[in-house]
Amino acid sequence: MRKLLVTGADGFIGSHLCEALVRAGHEVRAFIFYNSFGHWGWLDNSPAEIRDQLDVFAGDIRDPHGVRTAMQGCDTVLHLAALIGIPYSYHSPDAYVDTNIRGTLNILQAARDLEIEKIVHTSTSEVYGTARYVPIDEAHPLQGQSPYSATKIGADQIALSFHRSFGTPVTVIRPFNTFGPRQSARAVIPTVITQIAADERRIKLGSLSPTRDFSYVSDTVHGFVKVAEESAAIGEVINIGSNFEISIGDTAALIAELMQADIEIVSDDQRIRPADSEVERLWADNSRARELLGWQPTFGGVDGFRRALAETIDWFTQTDNLQNYKHRHYNI
Repeated sequence: MRKLLVTGADGFIGSHLCEALVRAGHEVRAFIFYNSFGHWGWLDNSPAEIRDQLDVFAGDIRDPHGVRTAMQGCDTVLHLAALIGIPYSYHSPDAYVDTNIRGTLNILQAARDLEIEKIVHTSTSEVYGTARYVPIDEAHPLQGQSPYSATKIGADQIALSFHRSFGTPVTVIRPFNTFGPRQSARAVIPTVITQIAADERRIKLGSLSPTRDFSYVSDTVHGFVKVAEESAAIGEVINIGSNFEISIGDTAALIAELMQADIEIVSDDQRIRPADSEVERLWADNSRARELLGWQPTFGGVDGFRRALAETIDWFTQTDNLQNYKHRHYNI
């Protein structure tokens, strides 16, 4: 890899990925969502020595002309830009079609014309819906149980269709539930941590019974890097997950234990998905990633999950970080 473009570079996973790529010696162009404040999202929190080496491009993934301009001179594109909040997709599904599907098409069209050497397209475990069998491998049926997941299914299929139709060198990476420093409080782990850190003891959550396969952000980032490096990954869909499931309720209890807090969980109706939209079970089969990429989670299993939660808690409970979160406000 020579010069890489990372879309969604200002976000949670994207900012960590940019930092890892710069530290590995790569030349990185960071595509961020344009704003009039000149903010670089979470990249503003990156060390100065990282920021100074980034080629930052402010644009909009929905704009094909800006996307094409950003991709010029790059040989690899790591496409992470997306709308990802599931509750907001109930509210504004049209925005998800434009960003997730049209935005991905813009990347693919430009990649074909510019003869980009590799496209890594970001999927999500939500495309599987509630598991029909576990662990979930890449052959598992796709089920759109929310407007968000439906648009990600559409984006995945467009990406794969370009590979099959035009030979576009696409890999679909499918991370399971990534967590860690900088994650939005719309996700369950940050919402529990920030409420406890703010001395709340009646913790507001939605459904407690669904299970998730949580992956620490450094493991997910390592998966992106391995996919970008490995030519055998072209044309493949690859799960990046821990091969471990835990319920939301048990996750909240484990966080409380690590934070030495005695909590009561309170059901908050606005945090509960419509019954047929809730994904009840996710558990990743990561054998393809192990076989094709030589990738495996550093924070796998119960012990790895505890270690990763401890690191996440440490970051969120630092005053400068905690003040960025509004623990009393539910983010859709």
